Amino acid sequence: MLVTAPYHDVTGAVIGAAIEVHRQLGPGLLESSYLTCLEFELSERGLRFDAQRAVPIVYKRIPLPTAYRIDLIVEDLIVVEVKSVERLLSVHEAQLLTYLRLANCPAGLLINFNVPKLLDGFKRIINSRHIGMYAAPAGGDESG
Repeated sequence: MLVTAPYHDVTGAVIGAAIEVHRQLGPGLLESSYLTCLEFELSERGLRFDAQRAVPIVYKRIPLPTAYRIDLIVEDLIVVEVKSVERLLSVHEAQLLTYLRLANCPAGLLINFNVPKLLDGFKRIINSRHIGMYAAPAGGDESG
């Protein structure tokens, strides 16, 4: 039996919004342009999100005087990292996975807008360390 996690609907809505942004703008712009337009599209779809949320770093229970800024956190479930690069690299996936763990979100989307067909620019990452009611099953991270 296939179990559908509640965040799948949110992921689908984010992908739909990103496709609309890419359809309107095409590839080749700066990440900030895509991010602003994606925020507009998410709002149009009635989705709650935080843009540029600061996530503190705690090292061995010591809060560090620094924080990372996550592009988007949608419905407190999905971390969205926007890129406009020639190709996605493993470091981009590692960055998203780290953001997922720091924000304690169950899933994330890495979206590269600098591609001819946006469906070729998506990478979904599942946070196997998520603590909460939407935790992924044991057995490692799922990518794809």
